[in-house]
Amino acid sequence: MIFLALAIGLFIAAADQVIKYFISTNLKPVGSVTVIDNILDFTYVENRGVAFGMFSGMRWIFIVLTALLICAIVIYMFKKKPQSKLFYVCVALIVGGGIGNLIDRIFYGYVIDYISLSFFQPVCNFADYCITVGTFLLVIYVLFFAKGFNEQKKVKASGDE
Repeated sequence: MIFLALAIGLFIAAADQVIKYFISTNLKPVGSVTVIDNILDFTYVENRGVAFGMFSGMRWIFIVLTALLICAIVIYMFKKKPQSKLFYVCVALIVGGGIGNLIDRIFYGYVIDYISLSFFQPVCNFADYCITVGTFLLVIYVLFFAKGFNEQKKVKASGDE
C-alpha cells in the first residue's frame, strides 16, 4: 500500500504539472475564461504566498516546510505502516498536491493558480484541492478510524466512570 500511495501521489503531482503547463501556455495570455456562467472561471494567477496569497515573499521557507512535511508523512508511513486504505488515500492526495505546488515554488518562485469558483473567493489549483480533500479526510480518519487515537479516547472515558 505504501508504494501504491506514493505512486498515486506522484501521478497527482504529474497531472498537476501538466494542467499548469496548459494553463500557463493558453490562459496566461488571456487572463480569464468563463467555463460555467456565475459558477466557474479559469483565471491565471501567480500566487507568491500560501493560502489566499498570505506571507508573500517567503518562498524558501515554504519550500523547506513543504519538503519537511512530505518527508515526515513518508517516514511516518514506513515506520507505522497503517493498515487503513483511507490513510493511504489521504497521503496520496496530500503528498501529490504538496509536490505539485513545491515544483512550482522551486522552478517559478510562485504557484500557478487557475480555478475560480463564484462561491469560494480565492483562486486555487488542482494541487490545492487535493491537499484540502486529503487533509479533510485525514482529520476524519484520525477522529473516527485511527486505532491509537480511539483507544486513548476509550481509556479516558472508562477512567471517568
